[in-house]
This record gives sequence, structure tokens and C-alpha cells, in this order.
Amino acid sequence: MSSLFDLSGRTALVTGSTRGLGRAMAFSLAQCGARVVLNYANDRARGLACHDSFKEAGHEAMLVGASVIDQDDVDRLVAEVESEFGGIDILVVNATPQQPQNPIESYDWEFHQQMIDYFLKSPYLLARRVLPHMKQQRWGRIINIGSEVLARGIGNFSPYVAAKGAQNGWTRSMATELAPHGVTVNMISPGWIPVERHAGASQSKIDSYQSRVPAGRMGVPEDLAGSVAFLASESSGFVTGQNIHVNGGLTTF
Repeated sequence: MSSLFDLSGRTALVTGSTRGLGRAMAFSLAQCGARVVLNYANDRARGLACHDSFKEAGHEAMLVGASVIDQDDVDRLVAEVESEFGGIDILVVNATPQQPQNPIESYDWEFHQQMIDYFLKSPYLLARRVLPHMKQQRWGRIINIGSEVLARGIGNFSPYVAAKGAQNGWTRSMATELAPHGVTVNMISPGWIPVERHAGASQSKIDSYQSRVPAGRMGVPEDLAGSVAFLASESSGFVTGQNIHVNGGLTTF
């Protein structure tokens, strides 16, 4: 990676980072020189395998199992990182639950609450713990992982779209609040990038989506590497409150 994206000496926490997009983003930050904290909620075996792969690649990483929608778990997670690596300089809020698409009548409030917990409660719980360190050193990066669904207004997806809208609003408000402290807050909104949890998607569904992408292909997890490295780096210090769509031009604003 270019020295413009040099993260040597920085500690980055990427939630939900032992597979899929989270793993790719965590690996990108490690390639830029950051100490990376890998996080999982349930699958310890997968977490250990992911951690081993980072170490084998020569990257400095630690693995912490914790639910990022539980305050006690978040407090423990951050405390463990502080004990091992010091304060967290870069926070990437990526962890997500399953996202079934259904008509509004098929959802109950419990499902809506789960979306709110992951996309509003989790960023709040994490930020309140990492911000004292960021403010003290007058440098920090918070990167929320959003989705193109908000800009596209995808139907049969209302709880997820609504929660992503709230996360986007939180990002913009926090960007204004934290800019005087040297902390930037931005969002990356991927298009549909098939990963492990999309294993059951039909080829016809993939082809239908791809046919609408101006770039003419499906995204891959590594397509997020440059965006997250930029927003985590010194080079993005004057960029805050922004939402970068990574979807091959499917949204162009």
C-alpha cells in the first residue's frame, strides 16, 4: 500500500471481521500496517482460523469474541484491546445479522428492533467507549458500513433500509460533533457483494442484479479495501460525514 495510507502504529477494530466483507476490510487495514482486532459473536472456530491466517501473513492481530449489541460485551471487548494494544484509533462498524427480504406484514417488531440494535445501538455502544482515547489524542476514525439499499429504496426490506437510514443520519451528526476533536466519521455503502451468507442465492438473481451494474460485474470483498484504507488513513483527515458507495456505479450521487 502507498505511504499515503500508512497505518503503522494505529490500532483498528473491525466488528464482524472473521469472514466476508469484514475480513477483507480487516486484512486491508493490516496490509497498511495497522494492528487489527478481529471480532466474532458466536463461531470461535472460524475466528481462530481467521486469526491464524492473519498471523501467517505476518500481520499483528488479536481475536476477541463479543456481541457488539451488548453493553457489557462491548465494554469487555474494548478493555481487552486496551490492555493488549492500547486505545483504539480506527473503528469499523461492520457486524450485521441476517437480512431476509419480506413484505412489511411478515416482519414483527422484534425483527425491527434487531436491525436498530445492530445499526444504531452498536455504533453508539462502541463509539462511547473508543471516543475518550480518540478525543484525548485528537485523532480518530469511525467508519460505519452502510448499504446501497438506502439510496435505492429497496422494497420488501423495510426494517433493514430504515435502520441503515438511521445509521446514516447518526454518521452525519457525529461527523459534525466530532470534527473539532480531530475525529472523522464516514460511511461506506457497498452494493450486493456475494459472500458466504449468500451461498444460497440463485444464479438468476445474481445475473439480474449484475445486469443493472454499470461496471458490468459483481463486486468482490476486496473492492472495499481501498475505500476503508483511505478513510482510516491520514489522507482522509479533511473528509468527514460522507457516504461512499462501492457498487460499480449503480448509485451515482
